[in-house]
Amino acid sequence: MQVQQTGDVTRDWYTRFAANEARGQSAIYEAWATGVAGDDEVLDRIRELPRPKRQPNLVFACSRLLGAPEGAYGEWREWLLAHWPAVADAALHRATQTNEPRRCATMLPLLAGIDGPIALLEVGASAGLCLYPDRYAYRYDDGPVLADTVLGESDVLLECATTGPVPLPARMPEIVWRAGIDLAPLDVDDADDMRWLETLIWPEQVERRERIRRAIEVARREPARLVAGDGRERLREVAAGAPTDATLVVFHAGTIVYLGRDDRAAFADEVRALAADRGRTHWISLEGQGVTPGVQPDGTQASSRFALALDGTLVAFAGPHGQSLDWLGRPSPAFRESS
Repeated sequence: MQVQQTGDVTRDWYTRFAANEARGQSAIYEAWATGVAGDDEVLDRIRELPRPKRQPNLVFACSRLLGAPEGAYGEWREWLLAHWPAVADAALHRATQTNEPRRCATMLPLLAGIDGPIALLEVGASAGLCLYPDRYAYRYDDGPVLADTVLGESDVLLECATTGPVPLPARMPEIVWRAGIDLAPLDVDDADDMRWLETLIWPEQVERRERIRRAIEVARREPARLVAGDGRERLREVAAGAPTDATLVVFHAGTIVYLGRDDRAAFADEVRALAADRGRTHWISLEGQGVTPGVQPDGTQASSRFALALDGTLVAFAGPHGQSLDWLGRPSPAFRESS
């Protein structure tokens, strides 16, 4: 859907969020974002925040964390204005750390096509729930459930609708090492951290909330190494801990969108340099269209779709939360058919 731009950055941000992201996913968030976009008093409050902290997801989640009513815009607006100092403080000290394990369903065809064993390193890991693609079960369209036959049936079933020639895996990837980097990693054993993680899920998404709760139990059983820090600055340091006989896969999902354009380019350069120096290294990115440097959209997909790329080559478009996968064709020569 084409959204009319006004030149008011914050107003346009909420307008786009309502039309492109919340519509069809959360009636509450669509109503709130639409209301904010037309409400100068609320917009003036939000503009008090630094630009990165004005994002709808963050403002809405912070308000809900502090007890905002999950109903009509007018009721939420009244609460927000009465509690704005507390909401603003929460927004300044928190970040959107959506950790959607279903995104693994979009990356699994790539991971299964990379020669293993695999060392998995996520940048922007949040609580690390996307570091366990081999511990989840999958169903693509109406096909059979794919799961690790050694581990048995998983408590977490990730379902994904597909179009195009998706190279559906016949086996799970062998992951022997997993680690993540995040500015402020969330601890799956910390009740406050997990409350924030659940609050980041949109109000009506009950099924998604239950899926994340089950994924948290997976992470608790097999803790990954999560390192606090800047992904670019600590990338090589953390990658150095990966087994030398494993293929390193660096990935990020909905993460570098929060960086400035120059920082995104510098991060991409760092990943490419690491791959060149180390060898046997691949890069998977799952970001909004036009976000990952060098990965250009083809202009035919709705802007709400994420672009999935392997080593900088666009291979598919995906639902932001892994709910769908639209394959474009073969990725780079590094990819091989699963067997």
